[in-house]
Parts: sequence; C-alpha cells; structure tokens
Amino acid sequence: MKPNDNNAKLPPEQRPFRVLIISGSDRRQYNCPGVDSKSRMLMLRMAELLPKEWEIDYEDLGNVYARSRIQSCNACVSTSMALCVWPCNCYKKNDDKEPDLMWDLDMYARLDMADAWAIIGPHNWYAATSNLKLMFDRLVCMNGGNPDEETIDHKDPEKAMAFEHTEEWKELNINHLEGRTAGFYCYGDQAGEERDKTGRPQILRHPEYLDPKDEEIWNTRHAYGPLVLQCRYSGIEVPDHLWTYKVFGRDKKYSENQAEHLSNNTEVLQHFMIG
Repeated sequence: MKPNDNNAKLPPEQRPFRVLIISGSDRRQYNCPGVDSKSRMLMLRMAELLPKEWEIDYEDLGNVYARSRIQSCNACVSTSMALCVWPCNCYKKNDDKEPDLMWDLDMYARLDMADAWAIIGPHNWYAATSNLKLMFDRLVCMNGGNPDEETIDHKDPEKAMAFEHTEEWKELNINHLEGRTAGFYCYGDQAGEERDKTGRPQILRHPEYLDPKDEEIWNTRHAYGPLVLQCRYSGIEVPDHLWTYKVFGRDKKYSENQAEHLSNNTEVLQHFMIG
C-alpha cells in the first residue's frame, strides 16, 4: 500500500511495516543516456511483489534533467561532531542557490519513517554509484549528529567545538536511525565484452599495467562494502543474506544488456527476489 506518513507517529505494533526502496543508478530515460536503468525496473518490480499490507515507499535517484542533485557532504564532522547536525543543515529545501535533492525529496524524513531500506544499484568502476555514495556521505549525521542546531547557533564552529566537551552533548550524541534494517542488491556486467582471454581489456596497450587478480574482490558484493559498513557502524542491521551481488550481461555488448532484456531473464529475476 502507499505510505501514510501519519502512521510513523505510532508505535511499530500499531502501524503497518514500512519499506523504502531506492534505485541507485544514475541513469534515466528522459535524459542522457536516454534509456531507463535496470535498477529502476528492479525497484518497481520489488514494489509490486512485496506484501500488500506493507507500506511501500520508493525513490529513483537518477539524474533527471533540470532536477536538483544531491549536494556533497561538507565534512563538518572533521571540525566537530557537534557541528554535524541531524538532519543535515548544510543545505535546505527549495534552495535556489544550492538546490539539494536530499531535502527536495524529503529523504531524511523518509529514511527515518521506514522500518527497512532496500538499496538497488549497479557497480560503477568497482564501487557504488555516484548518487548512492553522495546520499550515504550526507547520512554521516545519522551517526551521532547534533539534533539541536540551536546549541551551536545553526553552524558556529567555535561553539560546536566547545559544546562537544559538555555533558549535554553526551546525551545528544546518539545513532538517530538505529534499529532499522537495510538490504543491498548490487549487480554488474564485469565489463561486458571488453575483455580478452586473459581478462584484460582488449584495447589496453599496456597489459602489464593491470593484473585481473587485483579486480577480483571488487567485482563482488564488496564493491558496496563501504555503504554496508556505514550502516552497521550506525546501528542499522544489514544481515549477510540481504547483501547480495549478481552478474549479468558479461561477454555481451552493453546495448544487449538493458532493462528490456532483464525483464525476460528469469534466472536473474528469481535471484533478485530470493537472494
């Protein structure tokens, strides 16, 4: 069912279970590259198949033309943990000067209201996508951030550094989203048809520069390891069986590994739903 934000005020036993599904691909149909992402297709499929009595929220982080983007983290924590405010106050909603998708989509509130998160995304150069990395960087504040910006006059670094040494700060310094559960489904094509028989790129003129063995750990679920560890560090459960990786499209042209091809790949879709 569609989420009802008013239910978030109720104790868990008095409201439906709520899930937030996030498509982490940077791609979108109505912008370059002009083709919808596979993670969006999987997100919508998951939303249809989850129990009907659950509240299902979902969001696509793709780069929609003329839409705001997720602003980068300013690393306030490196000055003082008390300077890093929960939720992030480095930016604000509907800001013309520094438009921020995290605030424009109310992502902090939606992450807070959800009992569980489902993160879906591809490998981009042995790592999570740019937009997912930006989102999780901006979630540093969930791990001990300052929930009361008035204690530091919104963003006064000197007051924050002093406040960090007070007894009041010890009471405020908590994991704000602790107790939730997250799952990660990441996938990749391991360079499609780019590789030769040795596992190196066919167009590489200096094969001695790359040992394919160096890639092995990153061509697995471990590409999303930093995001998983950030969740666990912040008190968000990520069970091993909900952190999975699937290869599809290997040895194929990229044009032959699109969302429409995935919709007919029963082996991948079964893996997606059962892990």
